[in-house]
Amino acid sequence: MNERNDYRKVDYGDYRTVEQDGVLVDQEDGARIFMNRVYNWMFCGLMLTAIAAWGVTQLGEQVFRAVLGLSLPLVIVELVLVIVLSAAVRKLSPPVAGTLFIAYSVLNGVTLSPLFLVYTQTSIFLAFGSCALMFAATSTFGYLTGMRLDRIGSYCFMGLIGILIASLVNFFLRSEALDYVISYVGIAVFVGLTAWDTQKMRMVGETAGEEAQSDSMRKVAILFALNLYLDFINLFLQLLRIFGRRR
Repeated sequence: MNERNDYRKVDYGDYRTVEQDGVLVDQEDGARIFMNRVYNWMFCGLMLTAIAAWGVTQLGEQVFRAVLGLSLPLVIVELVLVIVLSAAVRKLSPPVAGTLFIAYSVLNGVTLSPLFLVYTQTSIFLAFGSCALMFAATSTFGYLTGMRLDRIGSYCFMGLIGILIASLVNFFLRSEALDYVISYVGIAVFVGLTAWDTQKMRMVGETAGEEAQSDSMRKVAILFALNLYLDFINLFLQLLRIFGRRR
């Protein structure tokens, strides 16, 4: 169930540092505006996902079963939305890019709703709260640290590929022990990716200067929000797989 939401990262294209006469402009204001926009989009996406998942649970078990039956088509639509948003963002207007992100968030909530059939509500809420604390601490570290996290990010991305391969293998082996190993490694990977993505977001914001209000930077903010959103969701799923109590 939860593997299908893993392993989706986004490319930011070829956006570059913005300079005026060789000097970075309004770094502090640019970073503040840009990062506020990223976090606002991310929190909006998480809220919509939670509302959509809860809403489906109120429609009865038959709807749950229908969602399970449509899992594959729904996941394909999700992947298409992510690919379109990441690959064609420069050709989209900010409202269209934002609409795609919102649509993805809602659809992801629908596909995650069957978790309420598998895990107790207490487990889901505890996993979500733990994930929020871990995400906040890791993102704060990524923002404040003066250490470049590029190498750590590269290792985490390689770990992400390893998790994908191991998950495919375990799909046939059905090994509970391997599933736990994958989950623990997944927590480390997504913690690292959260810090790395946050650091990249800060650097882009600092170098945006007056361009922080431009349409191109608005679209980049949506892409960063999507990446951080995916980091959060996947970290939540790994925690739930380890500590969640099944019904």
